Amino acid sequence: MKPDLLFETIRCEDGLAAHLDYHQKRLVSSLQCLGSKTHFDLDKLLIPPPHGLYRCRFIYDTDSYRIEYHPYLPRTINSLRLITNETVHYPLKYTHRDELNALFERRGTCDDVLIVKDGILKDTTIANIALKINGQWITPQTPLLYGTTRARLIDEGFLKPAILTTDDLSHTQKVAIMNAMVGFVEIENGIIT
Repeated sequence: MKPDLLFETIRCEDGLAAHLDYHQKRLVSSLQCLGSKTHFDLDKLLIPPPHGLYRCRFIYDTDSYRIEYHPYLPRTINSLRLITNETVHYPLKYTHRDELNALFERRGTCDDVLIVKDGILKDTTIANIALKINGQWITPQTPLLYGTTRARLIDEGFLKPAILTTDDLSHTQKVAIMNAMVGFVEIENGIIT
């Protein structure tokens, strides 16, 4: 495998892979972005363990792949520290995450960071976000990474994409994170600026 590996994180429970069509769509899109015509069919390749909750990592490049299954231990996130970074760039789900890991180290006593770029709210280091404003859940229109759970919740009409800035935090009723493993979870203590 080449050094620039990509991956999909897929929730697998009791032998079933969740929301596989969204992961397949992102995998195909990522390969197209890299100029590859390679096709990996997740539905045929994944064979999750029959019992328990697992985090499946489908790691791939333009011509090869490997699959890992790890028992899933949820990471509790109750608070986010607002961090501004004008250079962060993570358009595809690469295994190389040094830039995101460096931002995570700036979380202080919080559980993760909420990244702000060009005055616009983006993502945490492991999840997309949503703010509840005037009774509506809104997610950043241009996140760092277009997550599969985010895409599904937009398709279902639960989330509305919009440009969100730090000014929106003052009239936010609730904050939530979302990714393939946790689904959609409200943050208990919100955002610490």
